[in-house]
Order: sequence, then C-alpha cells, then structure tokens
Amino acid sequence: MRAGDIPRGALPPMPSSPLPDADLTTEFAGQRGRLFWLALRTSILTVLTLGLYRFWMKTRMRRYYWSSIRPGGVPLEYVGEPLEKLLGFLIAVVLMSFYIGIVNLVLMFASFALFHGNTYAYVISFIGVIPILFFAQYRARRYVLARTRWRGIRFGVDNAAWGYAVRALWWWFLTIISLGILWPRKTFALEKYRTDRTWFGSVRLHQGGHPWMLMNACKHFWIGILLTAIGTAGAYGMTDPASALGFGLLAVLGIGWTLFGLAYWQVDSFRRLTSTKSLGGLRLTARPRPWRILRHYVLGYGLTLLAVCVLAMPFIAALIATNTDPTNLFDPLPGAEAAKLRGWLLGAAGVLAYFLVFIFWGVFRQVFVGLPNMRHYAETLVLQQPLALNAVTQRARDEFAEAEGFADALDLGAAI
Repeated sequence: MRAGDIPRGALPPMPSSPLPDADLTTEFAGQRGRLFWLALRTSILTVLTLGLYRFWMKTRMRRYYWSSIRPGGVPLEYVGEPLEKLLGFLIAVVLMSFYIGIVNLVLMFASFALFHGNTYAYVISFIGVIPILFFAQYRARRYVLARTRWRGIRFGVDNAAWGYAVRALWWWFLTIISLGILWPRKTFALEKYRTDRTWFGSVRLHQGGHPWMLMNACKHFWIGILLTAIGTAGAYGMTDPASALGFGLLAVLGIGWTLFGLAYWQVDSFRRLTSTKSLGGLRLTARPRPWRILRHYVLGYGLTLLAVCVLAMPFIAALIATNTDPTNLFDPLPGAEAAKLRGWLLGAAGVLAYFLVFIFWGVFRQVFVGLPNMRHYAETLVLQQPLALNAVTQRARDEFAEAEGFADALDLGAAI
C-alpha cells in the first residue's frame, strides 16, 4: 500500500484490543484534495495503459476509502491485490468466451433449424446471462469482504452464489409481474440472504426486521410516479390550454417528487436495513438524512458537469475555430494537404477531448458525489454494545481464485 493512499490523520491498523462497553461512533478521514489527485493519477494511468491499470486503480481507491472509515477510531483495511483481480478477470473472460462462442453457436444453429431465424437464439442467450449477472454480483461481494479487515479481524461471506442467483431470479420475476410493487419485498429478501451469510471473524451477521418493513421507504417514489402519470395523461387529454398547462406542471412536480423519492428510498432503506442488523450482541444504528444525500447528488453532479464543461471548452473552441476558419493556419499548404492536416488535427483534438472528459467526469464524480455520500453514511453509523465483539476470533483466509473476475468481465465491478 502506498503511503499516499491512506488519508491524512488515519490511524494505523491496530490489533484486537478489548472493546469498551460504550457505543462506538464512526469517523471519516477522507479529504477531497488527496482523493482528487489519487483519482486523477490512477485514471490517467488507466487510459495510458488501455485499461490494464484499472485493477491497480480500483485497489488503491478502495484502500483510500476503506482507511477513511474509522469505526471507534480504528480504520478499516482493504488487503486485496491488483494481480488477484487481473488473474480473476482473465479466468472469467476465458469462461465467458466459451459461453459466448460455444453455447451461442449451438443456440443459433437450433434457432435457424427449428424456427428459421435467430430471434429465439438471442432471447434465450440473453435470458441465460441473467443468472450469471446475479452470480457475479454475489461473488464480487464475497471477494471484497474477504479482503476487508477491522481491528485485524477478517470479514467473510459463505460460498452461496448460485443460491443467491436463483432467489434473485425469482424475486425479480415477482417484482416485474407486480409492476414494481414488490420491489421493497425483493430488496429485503435478497439483503437478508446476503447478510445472513456474512461473517466478522467467527461471528455471523444477522438481518432482523420483518419482510415488509421497507414498503414505507418507497412512499415518496410511488407518489411521484402517480403524480407524473396523472399529469402526463391530463396534459395530453385536455383540449383547454390552461388545463393542459396545469396538468403539465403537475407532471413536472411528479418528476421532481420521483427523483426525491429515489433518494429517499436509497437512504431510508439503508437506514432501516442497517438498524436491524446485528453481530452477536452488537447492534448497528444508522441515521443518514435523505435531503443531505439528495443535495450531494444535485450539487455534486452539477459541479461535476460544470467542471467538465469548463475543461472541455478550450478544445471545443479550438475545434470550431479550426473547422470554420482554417485560412490563416493552413494558408501555406496546398488545398488537399491543408484539408488532410485539418482532418488529422480535428480527429486528434476530438480523441483528446473525449478522454479528458472521460477522465475528469470520473474524478470529479468521486470528489463531489462519492466522497460526501460516503462521509455522511459513515459519520451517521453507530455501533452499540461493542463489548460483545471481544469474544470474536479470527477466521481463515478465503482463497478466492477468480476475485471479481466475472463482475469485471460483465462490467458489474467498476464501482468502488
């Protein structure tokens, strides 16, 4: 681990000294400036290496974030290695290539032979990938927690990825046929499956609460959808301009309410699920505020967009000037050579602008959205009755051959 990856002021890893009986609050030591330079350096190296460095980038970013979160003043540790991720990605690519190459070839042949077309092959192939997506999500979670430690004790997750995939398929099916009404029930069921198979050392986590406790967390989202539907239907159905305008404003209000409902759902569902988790005798309490998270999203993405536009403006101006008034720049050259040079310059400037926008969008999104959100979630987390964890013992290291390979190969593991 590089020294610059650990936030200033973070405590070094500590042994499992006895925990006090008093509640433990959580601190966050991350800083925007240090995160900006870390994200910028690693993003540039990822682009220059055509994506190869992204395994190192993800590792360094996780180490920074993990060491910023300090329950009871002791930082989390992330001990995953980049080569594990690279090897796992290569293994997953080989297996996925077999699926795409062999299985899809058989499906295509059968589709043409039986139905005289390839539509059924594409549909069956898409359906066949869905359980692999859920499988990859669970495996990625297992790897990340297996490489996370607190107070020297490892986390871990049971090997139950296919069981999770089957349950996820079933709950997604029920959610779709219920037109989204069972989304909270699905969320609780899948979170309980994951949590009840998660360990901290020798102690298993438990997800408490009742299966329908997240229904109330969706209320603002459903209100927003209802207002949007009524406003849209009324605006299109009314012939009177004043009435149509009124319904249109109702639809706009509904869209805003829906966006707030999404933020409210994210925060309130996290609060309810976290506050009903237990670890032996330890209880967790989370008190994040929906308006704070919504503000982070609105201001954060607004600042990110503004910063990227400001950085891209010189390139856009240069492209416009080069394309619309090339006489002064290309006068000494013959017409054909001037046009060719102008094309090369335009292409090079366009590629450079694209990668700069790609890099800085990710960097500023981490600085203005990711870090404030993680800070708020961390600082509102309290560990109650931590004395119960003094009896926790170490667990064996989970030797994970393919790391997050399937999630990376299916583009599910790009997030920190």
